[in-house]
Amino acid sequence: MDFDRIIDRHGTHSMKWDMMEKIYGVPAKDGIAMWVADMDFEPPKCVSEALRGMVDHGIYGYYGDDRSYLEAIGWWMQERHGWAIRPEWVFTTHGLVNGTAMCVDSFTQPGDGVVVFTPVYHAFAKVINAAGRRVVECPLVNNADRYEMDFASYDAMLDGSEKMVILCSPHNPGGRVWSREELQGVADFAKRHDLVLVSDEIHHDLVMPGQAHVPMSLVDDSIMDRLVMMTATTKTFNIAGSHSGNVIIADEGLRAKFGARMAALGLSPNSFGLVMAEAAYSPEGAAWVDALVDYLDGNRKVFDDGVNGIPGLASMPLEATYLAWVDFSGTGMEMSDFTRRVQEDARVAVNHGPTFGQGGESYLRFNLATPRARVEEAVSRLQAAFADLQ
Repeated sequence: MDFDRIIDRHGTHSMKWDMMEKIYGVPAKDGIAMWVADMDFEPPKCVSEALRGMVDHGIYGYYGDDRSYLEAIGWWMQERHGWAIRPEWVFTTHGLVNGTAMCVDSFTQPGDGVVVFTPVYHAFAKVINAAGRRVVECPLVNNADRYEMDFASYDAMLDGSEKMVILCSPHNPGGRVWSREELQGVADFAKRHDLVLVSDEIHHDLVMPGQAHVPMSLVDDSIMDRLVMMTATTKTFNIAGSHSGNVIIADEGLRAKFGARMAALGLSPNSFGLVMAEAAYSPEGAAWVDALVDYLDGNRKVFDDGVNGIPGLASMPLEATYLAWVDFSGTGMEMSDFTRRVQEDARVAVNHGPTFGQGGESYLRFNLATPRARVEEAVSRLQAAFADLQ
């Protein structure tokens, strides 16, 4: 578990490192990639050893008999989250963007509204729009640098054409761990407006010390007939390239609808993703995650101490994920100006706030899941790029 080791990812078909110059103009030779939400760390050895076992066997055929895979998922959810699931509830999708798209396809019709709480993970709006549905943005309230929900305002915004609400829990990009009371508010909101509630909990294992994530499935039994849970190993263990995720549905009626669309589209998972996930959901994987979270917490402190010392910049307190959400509004600069300083002067590639929807206009998102030396270098470059504000 040497998270300080620098691994050169250039020339490995890495979206994060090999595409940052083309997309953001940040030079490959000395730029720092802090955009795409994957980590610059090797996964736990149990994952690599499972893949090595496949390679040593030498035959890569169709995957069958998923009992041990489903048992591993069940063990992890019970052990790490106190959530008891049944094997028949689990659908394996081609990652959770695909899982989100499948939910939109299964539970809504063209023209229907799908509610999201913005700013939020940009892929939600992308798949909703691509499916010919309507994105309904309910803006989060920034209360003293902490996102909160205003359900009275949201109630007034809806017109009855909405059929689904998607929650990001923990929240990306703001890093909030929603409280049980807030989650109950979301559940009540979904019931009031008769919405299918999709809870994307892909970051549920990456929760900072002192915080506690509550699975939506444990909040209110009365919403189980409208609740769809989404989880994955991909963010937790840095195996996003395996493109596997789980859509977990307790309600039989919702399961039937979702299963019908999966069958109609001929979707099935790849064996590599399932083998990696089963290996990850283990005691060895759990120990690795515990060490990872401690390391990410250290990176968070280094980054926040440095960035918050720059006049006009404010990094939102990070309760979960490894994604820092930095507000530049205090500089008085236009977005084009502060973004130019970050990308051209500091040579750091980051996600642009407006892609996350309403409320993201003055923000940039920084990925802190990289060796600490890189975080320290990025902070130093940012301080130099905004030195005239000191």
